[in-house]
Amino acid sequence: MTTEHAETRAFEADVARLLHLMVHSVYSTPDVFLRELVSNAADACEKLRQSALVEPALLADDPTLKITITVDPDAQRLVIEDNGIGMSREELIENLGTMARSGTEKFRQALEEKDAGKALIGQFGVGFYSAFMVANEVIVDSHAADHESAWRWRSDGSGEFQIEPAEDAPARGTRVTLLLREDHKDYAEEATIERLIRHHSAHVPVPILIRKAGESDDRELVDGTALWAKPKSEITEEEYTEFYRFTAGAFDTPALTLHTRAEGRQEYTTLLFVPEMAPFDLFDPERKGRVKLYVRRIFITDDAPILPGYLRFVRGLVDSEDLPLNLSREMLQTNPMLAQIRTATTKRLLTELKKLADNKPETYQKVWDSFGPVLKEGLYEDAERRDELFALTRFATTKHREGGRTLADYVAAMKENQTAIFYAVGENPERVAASPHLEGFAARDVEVLLLSDPVDAFWVRTALGFEGKPFKSVTQGSADLDAIAKAKHDDHHVPEEAKASDVATLAALVKQTLGERVSDVRASARLATSAACLVAPEGGYDRQMEKIVSRHGQGGFGAKPILELNPSHPLIRTLSSRASEGGASDRIADAAWLLLGSAEILDGETPSDPAAFNQRLISVMGTMFAVPGPSDHADHMSVGDSAGGDADG
Repeated sequence: MTTEHAETRAFEADVARLLHLMVHSVYSTPDVFLRELVSNAADACEKLRQSALVEPALLADDPTLKITITVDPDAQRLVIEDNGIGMSREELIENLGTMARSGTEKFRQALEEKDAGKALIGQFGVGFYSAFMVANEVIVDSHAADHESAWRWRSDGSGEFQIEPAEDAPARGTRVTLLLREDHKDYAEEATIERLIRHHSAHVPVPILIRKAGESDDRELVDGTALWAKPKSEITEEEYTEFYRFTAGAFDTPALTLHTRAEGRQEYTTLLFVPEMAPFDLFDPERKGRVKLYVRRIFITDDAPILPGYLRFVRGLVDSEDLPLNLSREMLQTNPMLAQIRTATTKRLLTELKKLADNKPETYQKVWDSFGPVLKEGLYEDAERRDELFALTRFATTKHREGGRTLADYVAAMKENQTAIFYAVGENPERVAASPHLEGFAARDVEVLLLSDPVDAFWVRTALGFEGKPFKSVTQGSADLDAIAKAKHDDHHVPEEAKASDVATLAALVKQTLGERVSDVRASARLATSAACLVAPEGGYDRQMEKIVSRHGQGGFGAKPILELNPSHPLIRTLSSRASEGGASDRIADAAWLLLGSAEILDGETPSDPAAFNQRLISVMGTMFAVPGPSDHADHMSVGDSAGGDADG
């Protein structure tokens, strides 16, 4: 039975549940209250639309569903009104008087078998109470579509509410009036409301109008349609571009637009854009994505984990029909449905990028130039999709310095007896290309990948290979070049090499001099013009990775580098001959330290002992040009002796 007089009622017991949620920060910003109230209004309109399918008379008097927002800055009042289904007295008490009870969810369950409730937004029944974050008092006037009487619900959120007949309620629907707090009176400003609507609720399926108090003219903020909900055939390229620029805050034209609709076990729409230009936050350490998540056209978050970190340059949105809204709507909780969307969306995007690379290589090259270093992060962290990413990866090589080389191209051009994909890693392209480690490969016309992005040192260690060919660093282990014939040139002069036995003798003396500074000294097959270079042992890190790890104070595996000597270099031939004759051991010792220092310089480092290196260099130059020492002694003292002559010298 109903009564026609005002009465005061206590909130039901579920208030404890809401208070617990609020205490634990259901919402991180008060801005979201407007989104919640608009969502409720949109739900009310959707309920009426669904009910009118059975009872058309419910829409007869006012068939155009809409949401109207009235701002009144002078009175610090904000009004959100809809002409939807409305609520009866019992529904006001049940839906608003019992916190954390959702009328929308109850209605959804009634429509579950018909699959008609997917456009309904609310789920947990706490969104309405976010209004108390900004309002001293909330008044709800509602007139149910199938009832004659209208009712008013009002509360200050302190624990009680009033229910009474409403004399000036809408002819149909609900009007929510917020008497704003002093510190939140800006929510009665037209500009503030317009900004929040365009950010949070720009694509609800109901038109949203705004008006100023005392005025009769309305202005449309939202037309009730969402671009991504339209068929692709009805959307022009210009509309896609305009939408991309608006949502991404960009000025370029997207290189790729992906607009898909998934149906079946899950229903969701994706509208993704691959830019041509890199955004300013591309290398933000947090690696956040910028794909917006909507649930039934209601904005949830702008950094949902829809795509992996290496695709964070992609802009756009995903609108799900099935995902539940978590309580805060600010931090989406881990959800298996979202994980499935992530998997399917990532796969589809990589497929479309491959099509772009195959069909429009020039356009894809722009994408790669902007985002290649980011895409390569996937080679390290996404082993499951590594083959797909290899198909998208482009390389600069010793034969194609400008880049654009694919691994398939590389493998197709491999030399006879070449069993590995060779690569060189460095801090910048110029230094990598100038590395002495490449000389022997160039002499045999073997192509080498030039890797200069920070992530390159990591993914090549975890990648097993490509088409059965392993990746091998030119700075690690033996060069494995003996089986590959050197290129023949008409004017090419094959330099004379020192005797193997003489080089072995020199290597032993150099190793004895350098001690623990190197793990070994040996003849090199990878050098052609340089006298010496440093390489890493077969196991563990290559030279670049060793430097990266050491730079961060972690050290490598404790393996010392190997010093390789070029048997065909005139200096090594001379030193080998002297070593085999057993003469000038002090000068060979000086040469050993100078060879090590020069190899460190070629490796992009400073000599481990710059002062001793400089002394030895000056001494050798002085001997070459017969420059007397400062003390003019008749007896010669080698620099090795003056610096201590040990491994620490």
